[in-house]
Amino acid sequence: MSAMQFEKLTPPKRFITTHRDDGKAVFEERFGEETEMLTMPDGIAFGLDWTAKGIPISMEKDEDLEVYSGYLKNPPGLTISGGNVLRHVDIPPSMECTMHRTVSLDYGIVLEGQVDLLLDSGEQRTMKVGDVAIQRGTMHQWINRDKTKYCRMLFVLVDSKPLVIAGKKLGEELDEMPGVKSSE
Repeated sequence: MSAMQFEKLTPPKRFITTHRDDGKAVFEERFGEETEMLTMPDGIAFGLDWTAKGIPISMEKDEDLEVYSGYLKNPPGLTISGGNVLRHVDIPPSMECTMHRTVSLDYGIVLEGQVDLLLDSGEQRTMKVGDVAIQRGTMHQWINRDKTKYCRMLFVLVDSKPLVIAGKKLGEELDEMPGVKSSE
């Protein structure tokens, strides 16, 4: 069955805060509340909720808002060099993403549905709502085995140094994920 035959999940909302000139907290309105979900050719949808560069992050004069605005205009790959990414990912029913690796420390939380996390060693875990995966630069794949329900995950990807295992430097491996460009 095609993923298009199933009702997609409601787009997530994000609420960004800032300050008025008098120092009182208010909600930032220039980006709207709804996260736009961009559907890739394979049916997986990505929403870019937030991005930031550097540690510590500078919020002076809304510098971080300008960084995010730039990435909304020109979306990054999965990760950002020297920064972090917060994104929603919707995995359609009966969908397997491509086995891949990022050069980042990733926190993946299941918000709706369930998903299998398969590693290149063949090890696998089933994740349900509230479960968290901490991806440490490993080759992995997300598999939604449910035939009728989407899985929604929330990811925080934090740039890391490339791993060196058995003398080999491990870089980003996307294996031609449809519609996903290489990270910067």
